[in-house]
Amino acid sequence: MGRPVLLSVDDDPGVSRAVARDLRRRYGEEYRVLRASSGPEALDALRELKLRGDTVVAVLADYRMPEMNGIEFLERAMDLFPRARRALLTAYADTDAAIQAINVVDVDAYLLKPWDPPEEKLYPVVDQMIEAWRESLEAVVGEVKLVGHRWSAPSFRARDLLARNAVPYRWYGADEAEGERMLEAAGATADDVPVIITPDGVVLKAPTESELASVVGLSVSAESEFYDLVVVGGGPAGLGAAVYGASEGLRTVLVEREATGGQAGQSSRIENYLGFPNGISGGQLADRARRQARKFGAELLLTRDCVALEAHGSKRVLRFDDGSTIAAHAVVLATGVSYRSLGVPGADGLTGRGVYYGSAMTEAAACADRAVFIVGGANSAGQAAVFFARYARSVHLLVRGPSLEASMSQYLVEQLAAIDNVRVHTCTTVAEAHGTDHLEQVTLLDAGTGERTTYEASHLFVFIGGEPRTHWLDGALVRDERGFIPTGPSLLGDGRRPHGWTLDRDPYLLESSVPGVFVAGDVRAESVKRVASAVGEGAMAVTLVHRYLGER
Repeated sequence: MGRPVLLSVDDDPGVSRAVARDLRRRYGEEYRVLRASSGPEALDALRELKLRGDTVVAVLADYRMPEMNGIEFLERAMDLFPRARRALLTAYADTDAAIQAINVVDVDAYLLKPWDPPEEKLYPVVDQMIEAWRESLEAVVGEVKLVGHRWSAPSFRARDLLARNAVPYRWYGADEAEGERMLEAAGATADDVPVIITPDGVVLKAPTESELASVVGLSVSAESEFYDLVVVGGGPAGLGAAVYGASEGLRTVLVEREATGGQAGQSSRIENYLGFPNGISGGQLADRARRQARKFGAELLLTRDCVALEAHGSKRVLRFDDGSTIAAHAVVLATGVSYRSLGVPGADGLTGRGVYYGSAMTEAAACADRAVFIVGGANSAGQAAVFFARYARSVHLLVRGPSLEASMSQYLVEQLAAIDNVRVHTCTTVAEAHGTDHLEQVTLLDAGTGERTTYEASHLFVFIGGEPRTHWLDGALVRDERGFIPTGPSLLGDGRRPHGWTLDRDPYLLESSVPGVFVAGDVRAESVKRVASAVGEGAMAVTLVHRYLGER
């Protein structure tokens, strides 16, 4: 891994040389300064840096460039290096560009050209960007190495955990020469994968998710035993609750079993979220929300799995799978839903080895020049199809119903129709998955004709159904027949309050059958399954938490 990179992008050769010259003069000994003359050229350079495992500290991009303007470029660059700091360059004050840069790419700086003298106008800004990067997780864990097998489910889960939590890592195939050398140096064999090697030389062989999270700097232990508010689930609803709870003075901790962002965090592009006219990736949205929650003082505990909820007087206790507990005055349950298992012959044994639930964007490069199959007819499946169409030779979207219009937003339907290498198969399901150590073929069933067709396939991404993660709440509070949690008026039924309800009032709008336990987002019965509504419910739940705490 070479020196960290500072990249400048400008289509004016004179300006491009000047930026690179000034950056090298101040930062050339510690950082590698690269320059590009267009957005596409710079993206090619970033992809090469990503493949080589290099680190990008900061990107400075001119706003007005042909082919792709600076904001469009920075937005694409964030997908490759989400923790790189970002600056927009322009020849004159452009208020609209500045506002767009803040909304779309969370730009760190807005610089006017020329910046002479650089000691006053350029270097202080770049110094701040470098300092912000150094304080980020990337500076701490920039040389984490992961050795694994291409078609190993545990190796995939390790890569996915690191990627979804924005932890930079370098991948080595265990059957490649460099991977073999890494294993030998670590005192491990190919049977031990995934093998993690930290910057200070600590070696982990086939670690649990909690062990992996701990060594790469993610928080897995609570700082306190008691809080005002515990939020369970790190999707949009949970992040919304954490931001509003912490910002309003509640000592707040968010507990997440995998990675913040939830299903929305795996979306390659959300284009109908308010305030982002050019769209935003789920990962970017989750990263912003995560940073915002931390800014207000919320704790985030990752890879912690809740197994029980208990009420002891006014105290609400959550028990983890390792037997430890955490308690609070109030709880917001925002555990979301999981994609339903495909449930066809061959699929379960190939999960993580060609069959994936959700986008699994770490597999994007491996899909190059291959046929990719996506199961589902809702927005998440459509967003994945648009994303993988950039890499794959062909994308086959398999829809059980007769059309996409009934379940997918119109803007996505139109996008898919305009992409040449995307084919939509309506009234079609997967009948069987085939393969030995990884997926090799899929057999599709046409519900209209009964015809079965087998295709060569290396990747199958599943986006069907939504099963709530509430089995651990069995007996603790009321759930409906599908496992979703009813709240407020839905609990009253024939006008009577739920069994065991101890207060003289009815449950609040988002309150469960246990006083002080609120529910937000997709896990709530009869909720609207949209990112914006989930964020709104998370914020609303905190308002009701305040009302509940005021009664005590």
